[in-house]
Amino acid sequence: MPGAPLKPMLAVTRQLPAGAGWAYEFKWDGVRALADIAAGRQHLYARSGVEITTAYPELIPLGEQVDDALLDGEVVLFDRAGRPSFTALAERMHVRDPVKAARLAATVPVTYMIFDLLRLRGTDLTGWPYTRRREALDALGLGAARWTVPPVFTDGPATYDVAGEHGLEGVVAKRADSTYRPGVRSPDWVKVKLEVTGDFVIGGWRPGARRIGGLLVGVPGAGGRLVYRGRVGGGIGTALERELLRELEPLRTIASPFGGDVPREDARGAIWVTPQVVVEVKYGQRTPDGRLRFPRVLRLRPDKSAEEVDDAN
Repeated sequence: MPGAPLKPMLAVTRQLPAGAGWAYEFKWDGVRALADIAAGRQHLYARSGVEITTAYPELIPLGEQVDDALLDGEVVLFDRAGRPSFTALAERMHVRDPVKAARLAATVPVTYMIFDLLRLRGTDLTGWPYTRRREALDALGLGAARWTVPPVFTDGPATYDVAGEHGLEGVVAKRADSTYRPGVRSPDWVKVKLEVTGDFVIGGWRPGARRIGGLLVGVPGAGGRLVYRGRVGGGIGTALERELLRELEPLRTIASPFGGDVPREDARGAIWVTPQVVVEVKYGQRTPDGRLRFPRVLRLRPDKSAEEVDDAN
């Protein structure tokens, strides 16, 4: 992972845990980012390890608030109603031209929601329990127009209800005594979304009344093949269809990327692609063999690679 000091710890998707041993934070609909600060300079890294400092110049002054630290958080773009908008953020996340980035920072600025402290003045804090790391983070007094340390709560159900009232994505519960495990998807962190969603890799599409009648999606399986999870036709409007075609057309291939059998009715007339593009899908339940019921596409996930997708999401 070039440049990044470590991989961020990840959460599993489960029901909201309860008990005195848990702390609860809001789940922010943005892009995960590590801020590595040393000698007054800050470098920002995406979850993939790619440096994204140039994309968010409004966050550079954060490096002036602490002399040496490694922060974990989420880059979020709030809309006029004060709700996180991943759609608006998508315009910012891949910008590498400093002039364009500066222009966007002035018109559609982001906010860095800082929720963990992993290093402070040369000391590695990843082995500290969550509550101790959080106390150290709060003690730094980090706060400005473009970054903040959001609150943490002790009442899980109440936090979940408030998240729903304010249109947030959900809640993340964290064991109070848990250490930070870089790169691990750990049950010590549990994410609970307000709606059932998951990330899936596109393996092809079926033409219909429009150029894309439905996406054929799956999750990575053995031998680099996809495990089929179903056909998703809902939620593909004109704008999203243009985005999908822009991403998928260059990836056309002859062979199916799925390891098992795709149902004949789904495979008929399918256009296969190299499995690189990730989409977030909302669905009702799953069939016993793992197929999605009543799925609809919510958005592209340009911040997530196909290798990062699994059924835990």
